[in-house]
Amino acid sequence: MTVKGAEFWYPRQGNGTGGFPLFTFEPGPDHASYIIEGQHRLTGTVRPSGAKNAVLPIMAAILLTKEPCTIVNVPALRDVSMMMGILTALGARIETGTTAGQPSLTIQVKDIASTAGPPDLMGEIRSSIFIMGPLLAREGECMVSYPGGCAIGPRPIDLHLKGLRLLGASISEEYGRITARTTGLRGADIHLDFPSVGATENLMMAAVLAEGCTVIHNAAKEPEIVDLQDFLNLIGANIRGAGTDTIRIVGRSSLGGGAHAVIPDRIEAGTLAIAACATGGDVRLAGTIPDHLLALTAKLGEMGAEITEEDDGTLRVRANRRLRATDIKTLPYPGFATDLQPQIMALMSLADGTSILTETVFEKRFNHVEELRRMGADIRVDGRTAVIKGPARLTGTTVQASDLRAGAGLVIAALAAEGTSVVRGVEHIERGYEGLEVKLGSLGAVIKKKDPYPKVRASTG
Repeated sequence: MTVKGAEFWYPRQGNGTGGFPLFTFEPGPDHASYIIEGQHRLTGTVRPSGAKNAVLPIMAAILLTKEPCTIVNVPALRDVSMMMGILTALGARIETGTTAGQPSLTIQVKDIASTAGPPDLMGEIRSSIFIMGPLLAREGECMVSYPGGCAIGPRPIDLHLKGLRLLGASISEEYGRITARTTGLRGADIHLDFPSVGATENLMMAAVLAEGCTVIHNAAKEPEIVDLQDFLNLIGANIRGAGTDTIRIVGRSSLGGGAHAVIPDRIEAGTLAIAACATGGDVRLAGTIPDHLLALTAKLGEMGAEITEEDDGTLRVRANRRLRATDIKTLPYPGFATDLQPQIMALMSLADGTSILTETVFEKRFNHVEELRRMGADIRVDGRTAVIKGPARLTGTTVQASDLRAGAGLVIAALAAEGTSVVRGVEHIERGYEGLEVKLGSLGAVIKKKDPYPKVRASTG
């Protein structure tokens, strides 16, 4: 397989899941849009895809071993495609397929072809920084560009670099590139100033092959970190404590291979739950892990939704009456996820009373507010706090998604609005949602994608 910086793992048409051939994408003059006819009640059962924020660090972690590894339940997303391109440029051989009926990737990196991340792809996704720890651990050096991603405010990587220095790396930064070298990583006590998910994961991966014991204090607790620990331990690492604020890693000299199924995407599940509430719907979320959604379901319950967990673990979300206002503050896990803030803001605009939403994680995560106002929402922003008065009479119009989760929030508003809305910027949404319009359509939404990907041809690389 050849990746030349412009190839994407493109989802098969149909139900939004299943086999995934590699395609070359040639951007056309117009971006994709969703056309949504609002006020159709969502009902039925839907299954969220594998977690974007779990699969990306696991893909990077395969750089730590020469043995083949299979990842199961892989979502067909643009960010996954980008990471495939980055790994291939570093020497990985990647095969797509299905395992136990689920989409899978088999990745093997027998030899590292380059320790420099391709700058054109590195600048596209935030998760590209995850190659730094594994490359340093395995090869003793790496060169990366500053990572890209959604424009939701500064997301500095200083905690990554501080931790890697404590493990024994020398790091220089110039001309937009970061170069790191080591004669051998050694275990260290690392105290994170903030429980950063990315820094926690990067340092876990670097420490896996370091000499001695590493302890990460004030570690992030997200379920995706537990999933990374489970994968690394599967292939021979010795890690304990993921999911708590203290993680201990005893270094190994080498790792093996194995197969691992990633957890379901809690942010996608949460988005679908909020969409059900916004339309007065009755939706069952199959294959989720309800404990990962407790902060959200508690708030939906406060607003008047009925949340029940069925015997098979399916989460049922019903909202058959008018919702009530509530107050929410985004926080690191297990607090309310910042990645669900734009979606819940759209729902708050429909609730009776005044809601207050405080964003503590990203300082520019209110980019969607002006677009919601265009639809009729009554929202006032003061710094990192938004005051939402409802219930608003949302009406269809054309809006622009500025980032991944903002786009999901606008889709929810459009589902609840009178008339027809056009949500532009679907390319942002498809970074983190596999076949969203197909899944919503299966629940009764009237939604279609216009000009989804112009000029697509099969890759012959």
